[in-house]
Amino acid sequence: MLQFDDGLFGTGKTRLIDIHSHILPGLDDGARTMDDSVELARHAVRDGITAIVATPHVRHDYPTPPERMESAVDRVRAALDSEGVPLELWTGGEVALEQLMAMDARTMARFSLGGAGRYVLVEFPYDGWPLPLPSEIERLSGSGVTAVIAHPERNADVQARPERIGPLVEAGALIQLTAASVDRRLGRRAATAARRLLDLGLAHVIASDAHMPGVRAVGMAAAAEAVGDPAVARWMTHDVPAAIVAGEGIPSRPSTPRRRRGLWR
Repeated sequence: MLQFDDGLFGTGKTRLIDIHSHILPGLDDGARTMDDSVELARHAVRDGITAIVATPHVRHDYPTPPERMESAVDRVRAALDSEGVPLELWTGGEVALEQLMAMDARTMARFSLGGAGRYVLVEFPYDGWPLPLPSEIERLSGSGVTAVIAHPERNADVQARPERIGPLVEAGALIQLTAASVDRRLGRRAATAARRLLDLGLAHVIASDAHMPGVRAVGMAAAAEAVGDPAVARWMTHDVPAAIVAGEGIPSRPSTPRRRRGLWR
């Protein structure tokens, strides 16, 4: 398992925080049953994850109400406790742009990452460029909410020109990369776009976006290893996620040395 050089994690081993998962049963295209949820949690713990945010889809095909998300979190927490799975579970949601634009402040706070009210995970489309997104990011920033943009490296337009993400970051957004993009499980194009976003300083978080134990497996430790820089890996898999779920400002990104042999293996 990946070890961080400075011993920040006490034992020296990874203690990862995953801010994007579909662990709640029966709410979307993720876990179907409670057994699926518990098994996904076991996989997460084996991967070095100590805490995970449940982020069910909130969009037209999965119009998840906050009450249903919160109830499911309570049920999964109880199941994990009963099964002795040492994984902390927090509330959240992966909100589509159209739903976000129509969402009232109270509902948005309930879907915020960790329930802290400061960060909301916004789903980036796989096709096309979302024209209203920059203005929506600015609107949220004006009300004290930061948009965390989910998996833009999997979008064809971003893969063609990753620097297009720059204005979104300048407007106040954070960028979340999928672990399976970083370690190449999602293919060369997603991996190349993820690498370019990191090189440009336009990526802040790595998360699993895990749906099922055998579908886009958790794999955050492998993604952290693939980054090749322990300080940046720790920042993206622990420091920034910890600040997000606590509703705090994110720490500064560690300086990245000149790319060395083995980086982005």
